[in-house]
Amino acid sequence: MYARQQLCLPYLQNLSPYPLLRAAAVLLAFLLPQIGNGQNKETGADDDDHQHMMSQLGIKAIRQGPDPNNQSTFDEALANPYKDTMPDVLRMKDGTKVTRAGQWRKRRAEVLEDFEREVYGRIPKNVPRVFWRVISATTGESDGIPTLTKSLLGHVDNRAYPQISVEIQASFTVPTNSKKPVPIMIELAFGTGRSGFVPAWKQLALSKGWGYGHIIPTSIQPDNSRMKTGIIGLTNKGQPRKPDDWGALRAWQWGASRLIDYFEENRNSLVDPKKVGIEGLSRYGKAALVAQAFDTRIAVGLIGSSGEGGAKLHRHIFGEAVENLAGGESYWMAGNFIKYGASDPPKTAADLPVDSHELIALCAPRPCFISYGVVEHGDAKWVDAHGSFMATVLAGQVYRLLEKKDLGTAGDYLTDVMPPVKTLIGGELAWRQHEGGHEVTPNWPPFFEWVQRYIEAPRQKGKTSRQVVPAKTTIATPREDANSAIAHLQLVEKAKKGGIDLYFVGDSIVRRWGCSDPQYAELLQNWNANFFGWNAGNFGWGGDKIENILWRMERGELEGVNPKVIVILAGTNNLDFGTQGSDDLTVAGVTQGIEALLRVCRAKAPHATILLTALFPRNDHADAIPTINRINVNLSFLEDRKTIRFLNINKRLADKAGLLFEGVMNSEDKLHPTVRGYEIWADGLKPLLTELLGSPALVDHAPPPTGNPGAGIISLPKLKP
Repeated sequence: MYARQQLCLPYLQNLSPYPLLRAAAVLLAFLLPQIGNGQNKETGADDDDHQHMMSQLGIKAIRQGPDPNNQSTFDEALANPYKDTMPDVLRMKDGTKVTRAGQWRKRRAEVLEDFEREVYGRIPKNVPRVFWRVISATTGESDGIPTLTKSLLGHVDNRAYPQISVEIQASFTVPTNSKKPVPIMIELAFGTGRSGFVPAWKQLALSKGWGYGHIIPTSIQPDNSRMKTGIIGLTNKGQPRKPDDWGALRAWQWGASRLIDYFEENRNSLVDPKKVGIEGLSRYGKAALVAQAFDTRIAVGLIGSSGEGGAKLHRHIFGEAVENLAGGESYWMAGNFIKYGASDPPKTAADLPVDSHELIALCAPRPCFISYGVVEHGDAKWVDAHGSFMATVLAGQVYRLLEKKDLGTAGDYLTDVMPPVKTLIGGELAWRQHEGGHEVTPNWPPFFEWVQRYIEAPRQKGKTSRQVVPAKTTIATPREDANSAIAHLQLVEKAKKGGIDLYFVGDSIVRRWGCSDPQYAELLQNWNANFFGWNAGNFGWGGDKIENILWRMERGELEGVNPKVIVILAGTNNLDFGTQGSDDLTVAGVTQGIEALLRVCRAKAPHATILLTALFPRNDHADAIPTINRINVNLSFLEDRKTIRFLNINKRLADKAGLLFEGVMNSEDKLHPTVRGYEIWADGLKPLLTELLGSPALVDHAPPPTGNPGAGIISLPKLKP
């Protein structure tokens, strides 16, 4: 009996105490299997695909899968019995270890073959052509952005078998005020939604310069075991599937790929066909991941709560398992997949030649965002978020091989700890568990914040809501006080003296470490102990915001210095905790400000390697940590591992909640490091400095440290901006 029947029949049979309704429920319970496996009205033939596959494969029985109504039986301590059989995604069939990016193409082909033959099935070569036509075109507006929406119908050529007709339903909306084609996110959707209703994520997409669209998978292939219908039935001319034929997930992927064909063939659609993304939830999350894995034209994927058959490791025995799909929704998969849920003859997930980390790896090097919710709000244990996190960790080695950024964890899928809820980690391969349930909605804003690092979209000029307004361009701005003006002149003179190979820039957190002020003598001693022989110059100034630092660097403080390494720590003075609802703007503003600093460093010191340091945790304001975490995620995306390196030492400064460890920060302001805190920063820097500069020399050529000019000067002429 199918998993859905297992879930709904007890409910049906207890609907009512009245005998007539109970009898109707029992009758319906009897009919459900007949409806699921019944006669194909179009062909008149028995359409029980599952039974056909059992017969073809010689399978006599399927193991009983876990019960979704008894999730208390799921035990993480018992979830990895097959860990010793986990396939190595970077080992060829002949045993050769893949160590170079050039080897991946051959290994990728091997992995694809296993997935096609044993898991998702092959798309036949004789699939009929799709003829798209626009059935409606409507202009509109969203938050001041003019839009064009086109509804499409894709007629599949059925002249070879007229008994089955397939009409693919799709739609897309683009902003019309863009001068060039836009990227687009295509949602695998259950339906079109209410007429005139535009969900917030679609408004957000438009505000970011993206289009949005949807395609209805069931218009391609029904979501049931009647495999003699839909595109699979049409291609097979009403005959049963073979064990390695495609299942519904591949069919839905095929349909999404045909929509990309439309964008490629119709450049007047205003869609950039090289920037098409895919999104889906649950079963459509599985399909979205399959689509990105198999069609390399898909530029990015947002994979929502995909579970078994999607991102979840088959070998992680927790929640839905192989045997649930083998005995229930087997029509999603190739017929061969049923073998691995069989008890007679017996096979298990350990016998699969591949696992889901390799499916995620097939998306590399393209950006892929794995999304889940939390159990407390409805993303049940059944979907196994942890098993999907483990798969994502394992897939990271392929992203690293191709010189892209993985999740940034230690890389051991059995021990790596999932990040806190609402924390986005990773680079091109990303993970975020949102605070909601079985949905993607809460992850759309961080998705668009993340994807802009990898896929460029035209800027929008229309009015948008406060939540999606881009931060203003960072404008270099001088400090107004006389003391800062004198300090700037002193730092310019320091820069002119030369002899600086290691250049530190930032605000008071940087300045206090290497200045001549008597009250910070202990910190200067620590500075010398760590950096003497590397010719280090300190160009921090207290109270500076990013725009102030930018002004100083543009006006002489980096001119002609030509350091080999630049260390940046800036932005903590830009944090705005006083304005309601300003967090999104603060995060965007600091990120764009740091990008401006990177640009001026590149322009004035083109040969320097930049060590970009994450903002430190601070406990002087309740709202600080979530904002700092979001900013640091953005800053991590700026790393290219060549000219820009990202350093985050915050795990040594504070616990997971952001509470500072005892003694690492000044006890009065809970913001500035103590000697111990600076030593932790130095410990993070020194391996990188040794790599870039070699061992410290016995002599040091950097100019002596400068200090606070003093507050005794009454006034000075304002500096010209």
